[in-house]
Amino acid sequence: MTLPKPPLALRGDRLVCPYCYSRFAEREIRFRCTGRPGPDGRACEPVEDPAIRAHLGRREHLPPVFTADGRRAQARCPGCSATTGKQVCATCHAQLPVNFGRIRSRLIALVGARDAGKTVFMTVLIHELMNRVGSRFQASVGGSDDHTRHRFRADYESPLYDGARLLGATRRAGVAREPLVFRFTTQRRGLTGRRPHHTLLSFFDTAGEDLTSDASVEENLRYLNNADGVILLLDPLQMRGAREAAAAGTRMPAPGGAENLPLDMLGRVTDLLLRKEGSSRLIRVPIAVCLTKLDAFLEQLDAGSPLRRPQPTAPYFDESDSQDVHAQIRQLLDRWDGGGIDGHVANHYANARYFGVSALGHTPDADNRVQGGVRPYRVADPFLWMLSEFGVVPSREGA
Repeated sequence: MTLPKPPLALRGDRLVCPYCYSRFAEREIRFRCTGRPGPDGRACEPVEDPAIRAHLGRREHLPPVFTADGRRAQARCPGCSATTGKQVCATCHAQLPVNFGRIRSRLIALVGARDAGKTVFMTVLIHELMNRVGSRFQASVGGSDDHTRHRFRADYESPLYDGARLLGATRRAGVAREPLVFRFTTQRRGLTGRRPHHTLLSFFDTAGEDLTSDASVEENLRYLNNADGVILLLDPLQMRGAREAAAAGTRMPAPGGAENLPLDMLGRVTDLLLRKEGSSRLIRVPIAVCLTKLDAFLEQLDAGSPLRRPQPTAPYFDESDSQDVHAQIRQLLDRWDGGGIDGHVANHYANARYFGVSALGHTPDADNRVQGGVRPYRVADPFLWMLSEFGVVPSREGA
């Protein structure tokens, strides 16, 4: 019998902050004072935290951060002698999720060119995880901190689902962007009965044009180098062959430079990942290559195409269905871009899978309104494949 790996903190590995993706040892975790009076009545005054402003783009006045042994659950503030259990990242000072270091963290970088639909995709994916997909796997999904919970609801979910309007484009490099961090919880049977199994999921949304200058490359290199998986969104409407095959009435993306072309986008991501892996072997980090806006092409596909099947609903990742979709996307890539993307992936990646998704399920109107509501198709497939690769959800051959 193969025993499961212990949590990162128990193996002595360096941890990765789910907010700034910097690495540090468990003992380097810092603590933030509670701001409440200590035993002698002294209290630490809130001050602006420059680390949070520099790394996360937030200007916040908070009680001070101090150094102590991060392997302990609590520490005593040297300023007021009050005991605190608020652990924060050694680099960005973001408050770390409860039991950080003893929960497996999975950092997922979401990359794509402008107009590929990254922000909408991420919003719909998380909404699906919290609702339909969560029920399918008997899992609960929620923000791991108050800031994520409020930010996702106010800035992402509510505008799209309640306001029926498209979300704004991803901000460019140079403007700090904070990942959204969620807790994915299932139950597993152990020797003492059923126990909760937690996985932290960190989503970082980066625009493809952020990978074109030296400064922006350095900012995004840390995220890609420490990511456990990459979801790369490619807009097929940027491929000449696909534009000709799109359904009538499909909104075409505005003409852009070479940075928006799917093969160029893929190449820039590969260049960054090669800095970590080296050029002498295939890139090992799993990459899900997703063609977005699939709704524009469904009617053009044969009735027997796997992309026209109902979405899987079984409580496991359907490997045979995914392989069928992978083969179909390969055929479409060969037809639409001449096989350049498939050749690049085959020659650079050890573990890649193709997906076809539609976050909205239909084309928005000219005013960027989502008339008829959000009707996602296969949005969760690339994410579930990644979770199956990590051993978080089961995978098997479907019927």
